[in-house]
Amino acid sequence: MPSPPVPSTWELTTPDKPSWRTRLSSGRGELVLILLIALVISSLFMWLGYLGKATCGGAPFDEFGRSAHWPVGTGEIIMPCYSDLQFLWIGRDINNHVFPFIHGGITDNGVLFGGVVEYPVLSGLLMYLGASGAHTDSDFLFQSALLIAPFGVLIVILLALLARWWVLLWAAAPALILYALHNWELPVVATTVVAVAIMVFGARMNPRTGSPWLSLRTSACWTSFVLAIGFCLKIYPGLFVVPLAILVLTRALRPAQVSKSELDWKGAGGVVGVAIATVIAVQLPFMIAGFDGWKASLTFQGKRKADVDTNSIWYWGLRHLVGDGPQDPGSLYNSVVGVASPLLIIVGMAAAVWFGVRHWQQGNVFPWVGTSAAMLAAFMLFHKVHSPQYTLWILPFFVLLAVDWRIIVLYLIGDIALDLTIFRMFGILTRGDDMTWWVMGGVQLGVWSHAVCLLILIYHFVGAPLRVPPKIASPEKSVGATVPA
Repeated sequence: MPSPPVPSTWELTTPDKPSWRTRLSSGRGELVLILLIALVISSLFMWLGYLGKATCGGAPFDEFGRSAHWPVGTGEIIMPCYSDLQFLWIGRDINNHVFPFIHGGITDNGVLFGGVVEYPVLSGLLMYLGASGAHTDSDFLFQSALLIAPFGVLIVILLALLARWWVLLWAAAPALILYALHNWELPVVATTVVAVAIMVFGARMNPRTGSPWLSLRTSACWTSFVLAIGFCLKIYPGLFVVPLAILVLTRALRPAQVSKSELDWKGAGGVVGVAIATVIAVQLPFMIAGFDGWKASLTFQGKRKADVDTNSIWYWGLRHLVGDGPQDPGSLYNSVVGVASPLLIIVGMAAAVWFGVRHWQQGNVFPWVGTSAAMLAAFMLFHKVHSPQYTLWILPFFVLLAVDWRIIVLYLIGDIALDLTIFRMFGILTRGDDMTWWVMGGVQLGVWSHAVCLLILIYHFVGAPLRVPPKIASPEKSVGATVPA
């Protein structure tokens, strides 16, 4: 009886080789696809953002390196080319390559000089690095873009790992074109996303030991360190240390699983202690080398008024109620804002924490991510300054948390309306022209749609579950309430 034919190499390997559809449907294959799409889109959007901002630059330049095209660009464009990056090239001694904070101060009329910028020390250091070797505002924009872009890539990678396809809400958002290179936001946003990633990935089960890769205390202390770095970039990530400490205090357990005697006060104190120690370690060298310059940044923020360029509810609301404005000497408006703004920020953030505690008391793990997002919403709503690029602060929480899609849509519509009109409004006011109805309408839509969304989100964020894929969740299966993140 003849022996059967020997199968070819193709026939031998084909049955054991999964099809491309099978590979794609697997978790790893899908993740690779998500990362590829998200990175391509986000890189394209950041590049488009750079091209848009670059139209405010280019030859000819004056003796200070300021482009003759600043601040309106080379022609009519849909996207405003104004950016704080190019604006700050002159007036903060960035163009003179003065090391930040060490030699400067603030004048009696609130003008910063000698390398002092109105941002925390690490943002000032990044600005200094971006200006190294630059001789024009266009050089400064380009070199700053090279520094900022890697943070954007890091954000996309981590959001893809944390939320899979929802990363496109960040990567494909118009806000990435509008604001990625408007200011130094991406580094501080990256600290927030890294912090969440440490907590989530630290809670993954080690298959060899059957326990999490990192203990809750260890994960939280590293997270606290990262949040403190964020505080030294743009303040707001430091707020998240409070809910993180509460998560550790409750041991990331439900109320029924932990008694009052089992609350981890030592661990919670360690989380706060790491944050304080990190902030001191970063700030102290600047304070020692140039205390007046370091303090000048804080003084500038204290003196800053909620005027037309702050986009806040105070200017567009309170001003009409009290009958005067920020430029009136001794105005009631300034007095009220000076007291009401910080008071309401504290009240709003305390309410967010209280909502989080109530959520825990109702039988859930304390939602530190949702509570952090709610605290941010309160901060953004009641602060006297609400710059358009702050959308990048809150957008990762729309990706990470299962927020009602109607809130997301309303917020992003208001964001586009505000960015496309607020800078045109500044130009009209500067020239003294008659205000155009659609410009004022867009500004009002942006300001008040954001205010409504933020007010709702102070409560809504807390109960929104995390969009954590099951493979990286904690042993408990409930996505939002049990992942210790």
